[in-house]
Amino acid sequence: GMLTNWTTIKTRVERLKDLERREANGALDLLPKKEASVLRREMAKLQKYLGGIKNMRRLPDGVVMVDQRREYNAVQECQKLDIPIVSLLDTNCDPTQVDIPIPANDDAIRSIKLIVGKLADAIYEGRHGQLETLDQEDYDSYEEYEEDYDYDGAEEEFNVSDDEEESSAENNEEE
Repeated sequence: GMLTNWTTIKTRVERLKDLERREANGALDLLPKKEASVLRREMAKLQKYLGGIKNMRRLPDGVVMVDQRREYNAVQECQKLDIPIVSLLDTNCDPTQVDIPIPANDDAIRSIKLIVGKLADAIYEGRHGQLETLDQEDYDSYEEYEEDYDYDGAEEEFNVSDDEEESSAENNEEE
């Protein structure tokens, strides 16, 4: 567990930062090739596993999860440390395990992108004030979504006129 084992993880993150500093100032180039190679391999491994949390100075105030079933260990760690969880929940998930459930399809990239984007915007606004402008890319992706969804077709699909209901009922009686 990254969260429950934070003190150890923090020392490994410091090691990663130290190796990156040594690489940046050329200290690794002064070492014998074998030793430099071993340190670069260690740095690559640490970067792979800890690169995403390299700038995290403390435990998070909250956690956003996309797939509760896949991130079961993270859910357990957050519960143990009383860290609030916001999670996208599909029909196969347990909403009682999270603090703020968001019912959504956690398998569809579009729904994930839309919801996580809105959460990120809200967090940014909460920390820095109102967003000034959205990127053109955000508008383009929203327009793509709008184009792909046929609102009129959806209404027609679910609206059945009285005549259609009567003829459908008559057909069922004849059979």
